Amino acid sequence: MAKIKAGNIKKGTYLLHLNQPHYVASTKFVSPGKGSAFSRVKLRNVKTGSLSEFTFKSHDSIEQLDIESIEMNFLYDDGESAVFMNPRTYEQFNLSKKLLGNKLKMLTSDVSVYVLFHEEKALDVTMPPKVKLKVTKAEEATAGGRQTAGKKPVTMESGLIVKAPLFIKTGESLIIDTSTGEYVSRGWVALLNNF
Repeated sequence: MAKIKAGNIKKGTYLLHLNQPHYVASTKFVSPGKGSAFSRVKLRNVKTGSLSEFTFKSHDSIEQLDIESIEMNFLYDDGESAVFMNPRTYEQFNLSKKLLGNKLKMLTSDVSVYVLFHEEKALDVTMPPKVKLKVTKAEEATAGGRQTAGKKPVTMESGLIVKAPLFIKTGESLIIDTSTGEYVSRGWVALLNNF
């Protein structure tokens, strides 16, 4: 493991703090007029998921974890864990549902992710920015129902429920933002925008 100065901590890196692996959720470098500079860092404990804020003096050294990022394809949910496969070696990995959290509801068999490993232990899963999911249940829009501002809940093939425009029907494909789990557009509209 390499040591880095607190002033060089960047969002998205992994650190060993208090003998636990942490993900850097945000960092702010502060240089007051008097006194020494420091970094205010929000860390998410990889094991517990809890978010905490720590202050490090800019000259403090912190251990940065060596992370290996491996592309994997989601295969299926076996009830207890999610099964992924390395497309190069065909080796399969079972990842805990706790590690995946809400990401599990945005996975289908054609989605590729990056699984982050430290010393052969999975720490996190990096999703693509957007995924395309098929609508399996969409109620017919009712006239005069304006309280939802033109949105209705629809159920996706993965079990995810999103608020989508009233015109969305069962069988359509939608683009979902994986960072928020929200509707972005219809699948074919997004494909046209790529040309």
